[in-house]
Amino acid sequence: MALTSGELKRKLVHVGVGAFALLLRYLTWPEAAAMAVGAFLFNWQVLPRLGGRALWRENDHGAGYPIGILLYPLSVLALVLALREERWMVAAVWGLLAVGDGMASIVGQAVGGPRLPWNPRKGWAGFLAFVACGGVAAALLSVWTLEMPLRAAASPWILTVVVPVTLLCALVESVPTTLDDNLTVPLVGGVAIALVSRADLTIFFGDPTLARRAALGLAINVGIAALAYLAHSIDVAGALSAVVIGTVITAGLGLPGLAVMIAFFVVGTAVTKLGYRVKAQRGIAQEKGGARGWRNAWANGGVPAVLALMAALVPEPQALLFTVAYAAAVATAAADTCSSEVGKAYGRRTFLITTLRPVPPGTEGAVSLEGTLGGMLGGFIVAAVGASLGLFSWPVAGLVGLAGLLGSLAESVVGTVAEREGWMGNDALNALNTAMGAGLAVLLVRLT
Repeated sequence: MALTSGELKRKLVHVGVGAFALLLRYLTWPEAAAMAVGAFLFNWQVLPRLGGRALWRENDHGAGYPIGILLYPLSVLALVLALREERWMVAAVWGLLAVGDGMASIVGQAVGGPRLPWNPRKGWAGFLAFVACGGVAAALLSVWTLEMPLRAAASPWILTVVVPVTLLCALVESVPTTLDDNLTVPLVGGVAIALVSRADLTIFFGDPTLARRAALGLAINVGIAALAYLAHSIDVAGALSAVVIGTVITAGLGLPGLAVMIAFFVVGTAVTKLGYRVKAQRGIAQEKGGARGWRNAWANGGVPAVLALMAALVPEPQALLFTVAYAAAVATAAADTCSSEVGKAYGRRTFLITTLRPVPPGTEGAVSLEGTLGGMLGGFIVAAVGASLGLFSWPVAGLVGLAGLLGSLAESVVGTVAEREGWMGNDALNALNTAMGAGLAVLLVRLT
């Protein structure tokens, strides 16, 4: 889409408002929260009367209110309340939201160029503009708020936090979804910076154990991916993605952690091929004869890989929580895959979990007794592998399996709404699903 003058003005205002993040150096968190509330009220009641409707998009006029302009200060408010003692984190994510997201749109629409493989509506120029401009803004705002010299923006401590968070937020901004970037970028950025800041990233350079496990993981995963490709369980791009994901998991949690992911892959491949002829006749079978691609690999393995690596970079007891979260994310992926594939092949009565209305097998958000039982079994198999290899105790394994089942059921609820509203595709939904399962497991562990 070409860059129009109206869109350019709107994005320049979007970027310029980020200058208010400079005030976080001087404000207490209640004062910063009050500023965000004031900005919301201004955008809602005052700006339209001052000619602000010129900044509205076409769909905003149809709705009668500018959702993005209203979400912007609300997202900043949420960041301030959630990270109130760490206002430098608020400043960093605000920089990514204002400068990164804004420049991604300006450069992406002005330059065009090659498209992203995961979203043909956006290009590499916009993605790289987000990383470069947003990363610089986040680093500078961080050190400014911390009252450090600006040259400290290039320090290893700042870069090891800002760079991974920037890359993740750039990815989120580029994912195909109808959700507003003013919601998704600060939401993911706030969670990510809170987690990454806890990690001791110097371990990458000072701990030979991590390097040895990574080398071992690379060798093993290349072999596993080759066998999976020869068995037609995965395509070439999926195999390469699996090697990266598996290597990261092995570096973080060793061979026991990798075994958990292998258990999911074996179970998922088996149920995908289970009753394949029936599913193919119904037109709801996995494409490519059940072979998984790179989208499947990252949708189900991206979040677990990050959690496994975090488990190696934080001290106890946080390391155990990340380990449990990792296993629960994989268990959720297993439960979701098993419930879906078993339900599509053998579900007798399939209905929407939100309305209990009968629907055909394969409908997004549909569940069945047979599929739910299959999902429960798949999740608990993954949990059992983790417990048997000493990643956590057997009582915790029960919580991991339960979180996997609950996460897959939550995906059915979210999936129904997401499909109706066009919020996200199935791959993004699967990634969200694994994150929900991980969060549920941590919650269950903390409650017991």
